[in-house]
Amino acid sequence: DAGSSVEEMEFNWDEYLEDTGATAAPHGSFKHVDTSLQNGFAPGMKLEVAVKSDQNTYWVATIITTCGQLLLLRYDGYGEDRKADFWCDILTADLHPIGWCEQNNKILKVPEGIKDKIPDQEEFLQRVLKGACSAPANLLEGLHRGKNPLDLIAPGSRLELQNIRDSLEAWIVTVVDNVGGRLKLRYEGLEDLDKFDQWLFYLDPFLHQVGWAAQHGYSLQPPSAIRSLRSEADWQEILKKVKEEEEESSVPTDLFKDKPVIGVHSFSEGMKLEAVDPMAPFVISPATVLKVYNDKYFLIEMDDLRAERVSSQRYVCHVDSAGIFPVQWSLKNGLHLSPPPGYPGQDFDWADYLKQCGAEAAPQSCFPSLTSDHGFKENMKLEAVNPVDPEEVCVATVTKLKDSYLWLQLEGSKKPVLECIVSVESMNIFPVGWCETNGYQLRPPRKAIVNKQKKIAVVQPEKQILSSRTVHDGLKNQELNSSDSVVINVKYCCPKIYFNHRCFSGPYLNKGRIAELPQSVGPGNCVLVLKEVLTLLINAAYKPSRVLRELQLDEEAAWHGHGETLKAKYKGKSYRATVEVVRTADRVADFCRKTCIKLECCPNLFGPQMVLDKCSENCSVLTKTKYTHYYGKRKNKRIGRPPGGHSNLEVAMKKPNKRRKRRKHFFVHKKKRSSTSVDNTPAGSPQGSGAEEEDDQDESELSHSLAQDRDKRKRKLRTFSFSDDENKPPSPKDIKMEVAEKLQLDSNPLEWSVADVVRFLKSTDCAPLARIFLDQEIDGQALLLLTLPTVQECMDLKLGPAIKLCHHIERVKLAFYQQFAN
Repeated sequence: DAGSSVEEMEFNWDEYLEDTGATAAPHGSFKHVDTSLQNGFAPGMKLEVAVKSDQNTYWVATIITTCGQLLLLRYDGYGEDRKADFWCDILTADLHPIGWCEQNNKILKVPEGIKDKIPDQEEFLQRVLKGACSAPANLLEGLHRGKNPLDLIAPGSRLELQNIRDSLEAWIVTVVDNVGGRLKLRYEGLEDLDKFDQWLFYLDPFLHQVGWAAQHGYSLQPPSAIRSLRSEADWQEILKKVKEEEEESSVPTDLFKDKPVIGVHSFSEGMKLEAVDPMAPFVISPATVLKVYNDKYFLIEMDDLRAERVSSQRYVCHVDSAGIFPVQWSLKNGLHLSPPPGYPGQDFDWADYLKQCGAEAAPQSCFPSLTSDHGFKENMKLEAVNPVDPEEVCVATVTKLKDSYLWLQLEGSKKPVLECIVSVESMNIFPVGWCETNGYQLRPPRKAIVNKQKKIAVVQPEKQILSSRTVHDGLKNQELNSSDSVVINVKYCCPKIYFNHRCFSGPYLNKGRIAELPQSVGPGNCVLVLKEVLTLLINAAYKPSRVLRELQLDEEAAWHGHGETLKAKYKGKSYRATVEVVRTADRVADFCRKTCIKLECCPNLFGPQMVLDKCSENCSVLTKTKYTHYYGKRKNKRIGRPPGGHSNLEVAMKKPNKRRKRRKHFFVHKKKRSSTSVDNTPAGSPQGSGAEEEDDQDESELSHSLAQDRDKRKRKLRTFSFSDDENKPPSPKDIKMEVAEKLQLDSNPLEWSVADVVRFLKSTDCAPLARIFLDQEIDGQALLLLTLPTVQECMDLKLGPAIKLCHHIERVKLAFYQQFAN
């Protein structure tokens, strides 16, 4: 029933994070999740696409953004013009690798929209295809078309799983369920018996495609835990059946190409070390290398000194196995080492213990070097598997960090669980929102905030609705029309955002800190990913408070995005501001570009497109002439008065010694200014075009009261009175404006970007006003709509400067009508 609804209580991550004052662990820290979402396509790849207006012809297009099975494409020839970008579904669109048309006698023909821009088609194709990277043919054709690794592992698929308990033997497992790459596996031959089921991420080093054991000389034997359930003849019959059905149930050979490569170890039998039992990862205890199988695998046993012990905890390891440490690692890191069961007393001493056992400690060289460069911090939130009950994925909090290891407190588990110890590269931890994205039940905290939502089933009989499992990472309710183009109504699918470290970072952002940022963030929920990106940029600034102020939402500007509260700390003070972020994938690229321009850095510094070799903005060459001049603020800066804020226009038009006032309704100065605060930023730092000169006077201005803000807004609303000397129109004798010669334009103003408008104004005597056009993002179309009343009202200009500005706008309008209007 289209009008029916069901009300249910749902855990809301956004509200929970706000309530607890915590932050989500960065999406980029979960490498296994990032890998699972890759379908082989990447921004910058080229392919041949059917032209919509003429399905019998094709043209070369470049991938701008990927989002699951959806590609955002732009036909080559449109340059930086994003108006003609279009989305395609890989499964249904007519897409082919470069060279396909020539091989199949199909026609490559320039689309009508750019025909006048490409006079010589052959020369153009030779130029754009030189050194180009084609989309892989196997991703565009055949059974694997449009599928990422997760789609290729369906329930019923068979794999081989090594027995990590006590041997190197392997046995066949069947995929029962696939939750975002996390597989529920059942040993072949157990049918509906789920007691021995295991959950593993598909990239687990001990999981392989069928045939791996025979290829590497290992035997296929059921684990000892289940061997007694059937006779030897039954097991052989099962094995025979599997081999007969191998082709039907096998997974592609390249599925595991991204699995970690196991290296060579140097452990010897009898060596002692410290270890975490992966089946109960709550404490660190002494352990022994019980057996060395070969140069890749060895068997670890947790030490147990009790005479009456019945069984031992042992597991197979390799050189990069998580949870193994050198002797004394716990002591050096201030951690408690739990003595072995049966050890006399609680004060464990490694020297005495080694002497009593007559054993040697495994040398430091046996262990891989640990890193602390992972992005996790204390009190961050994430989602984690409960090691006691692997069916559960719980809300988790990072309580402690040591090198490459996290201590997690699981919240909401059915039974209370101790803090568990996991590697930062564990495949049992996931970013915030992972369960919701993959339709899996997350165990929320017992006293969590919940959000009431009404869910309404809407019937749309003539449109195909894709489920959230079809398109990754929460892309919900996509409407596909009859053509190849996709109408995007996305709330949850932000493409991966790349930090292009080679690009010009501008006056606000510290080049060294930018270089330390992760290569990319996402994909994931648009709001969460963009909030994380902006937070990283703020923290990478010379003065984080200044960047936060540049990004904050202007209360008088029109916007259609989502307000997010971001924070910054500088010189012991805390700042908070509301920043607008977009919700939908189709607006992400434009949002990133405009934010870059706002921060006066290269428009490609961050965004959904990776700069592979050379930046399209040529920013390494044009840094001074393009960014400092066109995007920059006033050329003549006064010492101690840096550019910035949302009211630069007022500064430009007032006397130099007059104190600047700013609208700061959204920006709250949380702490009082300390009279002893000193700016320790070194003079002459790189790219210091004002950000490094900023005086603490700027910060004290941020504490203007809301009452002053209200007074200011009242003053702005007054009408322009001719009795006011300041606003009195100049008399003819005062106006000495020379008649400008006729303006000749090189391009149509309707197609001007914000940067083009700024560039034009910089060439006139209204250059000081260019900044406000940049702040308000006025492009060519908006420029042609400006009139004297709108300039006065929207830009807060006095009459004299407004008339001067409108004179130049009218020149552009006249040139437009004469040169370009039909």
